[in-house]
Amino acid sequence: MAWDEWEQIKAAAAERHSTQMQLNQLPADQGGSTPTRGAKPGSDGGSGTLRHSNGPWTHAAGTADDLKISTESTRKSLQSGHTGVSTGAEGLASLGALKTVLTSWEKRLEAVRDECESLEPKLRAVAKDMGEHDSAVAAKARAVHVSDGSKG
Repeated sequence: MAWDEWEQIKAAAAERHSTQMQLNQLPADQGGSTPTRGAKPGSDGGSGTLRHSNGPWTHAAGTADDLKISTESTRKSLQSGHTGVSTGAEGLASLGALKTVLTSWEKRLEAVRDECESLEPKLRAVAKDMGEHDSAVAAKARAVHVSDGSKG
C-alpha cells in the first residue's frame, strides 16, 4: 500500500469518527425552563428564565430508600430460605459450596443496603441545598435594578 493511500484512509476514518459537540437544549422557540416547586405547570416564568427542579434528586433519594428496604428484605428471605438446609443436606459435597455462595450473597446485599442507606440522605440534602441556593440567587437577581431603557 502506498504511503499516500494510507494517509487518505486515515483522513477518511478521522472524518467519520470526529468528535462533535452537541448541546442538549430545546430549540429557541420552545423555551428551556423547568418549573420549580410551587410553579404552575406550563408557566416558564418568561423567556430566558433558568429554573431548577428538586424532583430528580428527591426521586433518586426515594429510589435509594426503596432499594435499601428491598435489599434488606431479600437478604432476610435468603437467610430464612437456607434455614435447615445444612441438616437435610448433611454429607453432600455441595453443602460447603452452598454456604460459600450464601455468605457471598449476604455480603453483597449488605453492601448494597449500606450504600443506599448512605446515599439516600445525601440525595435529599442536594435537593434541599440546590433549592435554597436557587432561592438565594433569585433574591440577589431581584435586587438588581434593570433600566427599562427610557430616559426620564
